[in-house]
Amino acid sequence: MPTELDIIHADRSLLVINKPSGLLSVPGRGVEKQDCVVSRAKRRYSDLPDQPAVHRLDMMTSGLMLLARSAQAHRSLVRQFQDRQVIKRYIGIVEGDLQETSGTIELAFRLDPDNRPHQVYDPENGKQGITMWKVIGAEPPGTRVEFTPLTGRTHQLRLHAAHPLGLGAPIVGDYLYGSGKDGDRLLLHSCLLSFTHPGNNKTCTFTTPATF
Repeated sequence: MPTELDIIHADRSLLVINKPSGLLSVPGRGVEKQDCVVSRAKRRYSDLPDQPAVHRLDMMTSGLMLLARSAQAHRSLVRQFQDRQVIKRYIGIVEGDLQETSGTIELAFRLDPDNRPHQVYDPENGKQGITMWKVIGAEPPGTRVEFTPLTGRTHQLRLHAAHPLGLGAPIVGDYLYGSGKDGDRLLLHSCLLSFTHPGNNKTCTFTTPATF
């Protein structure tokens, strides 16, 4: 795998990265899990703070990811994510056909401590996740869907797609919640981020198309 990053935008406050599928967002445990967006960015930009990641994408999810270049920018961007002020859109292909063309999914879920990192539906003890979705079109190997998550729970889109109370249609390539195998390309891509720039307080929007 190449060691360079696809940098969509860079300024004094932040970096916008187009993360490839298969690359970790942040370092994991062990020497073999040190290659990631953050470590690659730090090799190129020596001024990055110790923890520059504002949010994370799953390893097999591709697309737009934000890194902060200062503590002030990090605080501002993290707060925007926490306050649901960031607009996020994803493109995914789910298995099979869908009966409806759009809707909103509201499901609470939590980590299954006996089967990490798997998340399980738990309406009593889980944290609520909210996802808006709409069908873009049918195509092999399933249905192309635009997802707009209003919350940022771990594996939210993957679980909301797969669960019977959600779409009941796992994202293609999902080995945790669907029929994919470990290492398969997950057909999920972060295609849009819109937020208030911490340096000038102007709204900025970045997009990148899915390659599937």
